[in-house]
Amino acid sequence: MKKLIHIVGARPQFIKLAPLIHQLTNTFHNVIIHTGQHYDNSMSNAFFEDLDIPEPNYNLGVGSGSHGEQTAKMLKEIEFVLQQEKPDAVIVYGDTNSTLAGVLAAVKLNIFTAHVEACLRSFDRSFPEEINRICTDHISSLLFVPTQVAMQNAIHEGLAQRAHLVGDIMTDSLAYGLSKVKNTKQVLIDNNIEPDTFNLLTLHRPFNVDNMEFLSELMFKLNKLGVKFVFPVHPRTARVLEKLEFSNLTNFKLIPPQSYLNFISLMSNSRMIFTDSGGIQKEAYILNKMCVTLRCETEWVETVESGWNILVNPNSAEFDKNILELSSPDKHEDIFGKNVSQKIQSILTDTL
Repeated sequence: MKKLIHIVGARPQFIKLAPLIHQLTNTFHNVIIHTGQHYDNSMSNAFFEDLDIPEPNYNLGVGSGSHGEQTAKMLKEIEFVLQQEKPDAVIVYGDTNSTLAGVLAAVKLNIFTAHVEACLRSFDRSFPEEINRICTDHISSLLFVPTQVAMQNAIHEGLAQRAHLVGDIMTDSLAYGLSKVKNTKQVLIDNNIEPDTFNLLTLHRPFNVDNMEFLSELMFKLNKLGVKFVFPVHPRTARVLEKLEFSNLTNFKLIPPQSYLNFISLMSNSRMIFTDSGGIQKEAYILNKMCVTLRCETEWVETVESGWNILVNPNSAEFDKNILELSSPDKHEDIFGKNVSQKIQSILTDTL
């Protein structure tokens, strides 16, 4: 049986890993390396439990640090594990420092590599994620591409021969999660939240949360909309919010970070989703929820072109107008596919 090593380290990667590891269990020997990029229990362990992911075989415990420092630590530790395990292939996910460190370590050791969620582009190289994506795609052996737009990116960059349009694996993740929460609203009960009465907010991008004055202004603008927000606070954001004055921000309900299943329940029961996350834009679309993306660009241009997602510059003078004029489109096309894990399994079986 061929041996695969899966390298993950952050929330979105755990979610992508789950359906694929379930699908591959009987056809490959799977080893999981958790880099420890997200090390808070609510951002890490809870996702493994919620999604029935086997406990990682290795937890590198790298933790936080500058991009260079964090990536270097991961690279060193991952290389050591790969030399011991000698896998037939390494699979990396998404666009984090764990992704880049994993593919670099594998390629330097001449190990076959596959990238799940390949060839996304925001075309803004000021984002570290964009650099991670570009580097990972150009040195990976196999690219699993989620959308037709991403496939066009692969063609434009000369990567088409290694690229396979399989759809987005998070459709499988969401389907699995929804099947587990469909009969419960416990997170709403626990936090005294009524269904369909609130907008869900997430913020974690450095440009939105690292500057206290900017974050304060953004929160003030959102509060002025006059709608209720439920805000599960990312640990990165919590450190900044602790310094803000909240007495006048009456439209926010702050709650701790949530497990994946609880978060799906919150998304499913919200009226609209506000976020600066890439993955949540996509989850909002799959769940037929209007999304306000608090950024100037997106990797998921299809969601914007469909009318289900709007990009709003947090600095915009017309911030209120852009949001208050939103309405759901009549059409909702299947742009992310289905049974993605099965397609990936078939390609891996034929290739390795």
